[in-house]
Amino acid sequence: MGVPFDQFMEQFTAEERAEIDAHAGRLIAEELSLRDLREALGKTQAQLARKLNKPQASVSRMEKQSDMLISTLNQVVHAMGGRVRIVAELPGRPPLYLKGFTDLTAAETGMARRSPATRRRAAATVKS
Repeated sequence: MGVPFDQFMEQFTAEERAEIDAHAGRLIAEELSLRDLREALGKTQAQLARKLNKPQASVSRMEKQSDMLISTLNQVVHAMGGRVRIVAELPGRPPLYLKGFTDLTAAETGMARRSPATRRRAAATVKS
């Protein structure tokens, strides 16, 4: 017969329970869905849809997708004020950020094909 969770946790000291809770929090934070992320930021689908210039139903569909283009994911995360970084984790090696995915916003606007000096001038023009 199973033991209730509360009863199971009683076997640990307060310090051990705090460590377990902290570890659980880290694991949960690593596995947020787009919906969880949006909600954690206090944003509604309608607010995000306005930033993306898409219907709210599109945001709802995107949140349910398990597979999407990296550029689409970047648009959504960027609209929430963040950025997407792609990390490769290989056995026996430290995690590596993959090049070519670090500046997706520039790639979407065609700036990635320009020289660095041209990109800086274009970015400065956009800011003014």
